[in-house]
Amino acid sequence: MTNWIAAIASAAFLTLAALAPPARAQATGHARQPSDPRSMLVWPPDGPDGVAPAESTISRFDLLDGPEAKPSLDSLPATLDPGADPERENVPYSAQWHQQPFSRIAIGADVSPLGIGIHVATPLDDHFDLRATGNFFGYTTGRIEVDGFNIVGNVHLASLGTSVDFYPWNSVWRVSGGLMLANGNQFSAISRVATGTSFTVNGQNYYSSNADPVNGSAVLGLNTVKPAPMVSFGFGRFVPHSNRHWSFPTEFGVVYMGAPTFNVNVAGTVCTDKAQTICSSLSDASNPVAIEFNQSLQGQLARWRKDLQEVQFYPVFSYSVVYSFNIR
Repeated sequence: MTNWIAAIASAAFLTLAALAPPARAQATGHARQPSDPRSMLVWPPDGPDGVAPAESTISRFDLLDGPEAKPSLDSLPATLDPGADPERENVPYSAQWHQQPFSRIAIGADVSPLGIGIHVATPLDDHFDLRATGNFFGYTTGRIEVDGFNIVGNVHLASLGTSVDFYPWNSVWRVSGGLMLANGNQFSAISRVATGTSFTVNGQNYYSSNADPVNGSAVLGLNTVKPAPMVSFGFGRFVPHSNRHWSFPTEFGVVYMGAPTFNVNVAGTVCTDKAQTICSSLSDASNPVAIEFNQSLQGQLARWRKDLQEVQFYPVFSYSVVYSFNIR
């Protein structure tokens, strides 16, 4: 009975094999790969009673070698998130990733002696970044009274600049050079001298008139050289060479602004004695008292301006918080 069933199975197998279209061998001589990788072929039975042993059931890919061999699960690509860049995801902090020009934008902020700073940077290549910087700050003091002088001070910082950041050896150390293209940095004050108050100008004593007190304004300008060259160095990239978004670069440098300018304008009536018998309006250029006062004032300004000649570089130091993102 068993032999009869095996004979019928063998006959059915041979009939199906005869009806199937013959497989065409490729130029390499390998068997043709089926369109459905899951299709299986049972090797002709060769076990006892004509039944194939379990180990004889093999895949058609097991008969092949070379490029048509059965693919390994380990060789299949891993599932990726849409839009992910697998090469950039694992770039470390000290990255060596190649940056395409203008492929990324970094926007950051800091606080420095130039005021509140806003930075925008983009890579030029692996070693150079292009950066634009804007700084601003404003502050006005309340009225301050010192020895009969009522003073209101004002700080006005406003500047725009651009620089090129160089990272030697494609490292996180940075050397930068650039220009401050627009500079409106200055300190100013207005003052009013209380009536009857004495004050000294270039070694000469004067009194503020009771009828028309002396008043004036002073401006210290920090913008003599335009545009002003800038140099700096620091640690940390403004544009990380990876998919990291946050960076925290530092910067130390100077801006060559030239010697500050210092100008004073005065008005009112000044006296040379406490009894206020010898007085003159400072706008009367022909009065001897006014002439003497203006000469003393110019002498004092000359001394101050000479001292300011020693201060031609303005310091810059900052710690920035920067967020960057890819644009292409």
